[in-house]
Amino acid sequence: MNKITRIFIVFLLTTTVSFAQEDAPAASSSEAQANNPLANMTSLSFQNYYFPKLSEAPDAAFMNTTWLRFAKPISKGKLLLRASMPFSTLGMPNANGVVNTTSGVGDFNAFLSYNFVSNATTTMGIGPSITAPTASDDVLGSGKWQGGFAFVAFVAKSPVFQFGTLITWQASFAGDSDRDSTSLAAIQPFYFWQLGKGTYLRGVPIWVMDFEKEAYSFPIALGIGQVIKMGNTVFNMYVEPQYSIYVQGVQPVFQVLTGINLQFMK
Repeated sequence: MNKITRIFIVFLLTTTVSFAQEDAPAASSSEAQANNPLANMTSLSFQNYYFPKLSEAPDAAFMNTTWLRFAKPISKGKLLLRASMPFSTLGMPNANGVVNTTSGVGDFNAFLSYNFVSNATTTMGIGPSITAPTASDDVLGSGKWQGGFAFVAFVAKSPVFQFGTLITWQASFAGDSDRDSTSLAAIQPFYFWQLGKGTYLRGVPIWVMDFEKEAYSFPIALGIGQVIKMGNTVFNMYVEPQYSIYVQGVQPVFQVLTGINLQFMK
């Protein structure tokens, strides 16, 4: 666990240094900014993750989670508030092989990013994150209040290729004393290759590290998306298969991400 923690810290530091370099011309197309999580625009997104196969779980076990996310810039884009609520269904076979499902809301999460770098080519922000134990069923949430941080970076120096990362860590500090403590980190690299006319290739996997349960998942991803601008609204629709090259514990082996993001331009 200590080795993984050191790798995580080194990755954060080296990523911060590399993203701070700004020596290329700006990208100005709406397609290049459509996937920027720190864009100075109010946004609403619907993302669905379908997990048909879970490691160290019965073959028929599955999970489906839909995330509703809302982001709002504050103070002329210097701050960005993002709130997320998951809606999940977990299917687990019983002793007779019948798959019983549990559906409901999960734990609500929000973070406030201070964008300490914000220009035409590079956006970087960091700030506090909090998760509330709002899950409607024990299997859909941790039962704990959790706090931590989120670091986000997006680089659009090229109108063809954009990249960045979202790094989060949180640990429990209050909540149900009968539930296990939590310490979770996630690294989400993202990369986008513009093909023209709003079509692009994408990859936004989430590398999950559950230090308390010693459960890990490191997927790779490649999908396709389409950006359409209608009036003052940018619609971004995509589908993205993801496959985990390393898993430990109960984690997704294969998953499919689909979604639609809406950015509301001023």
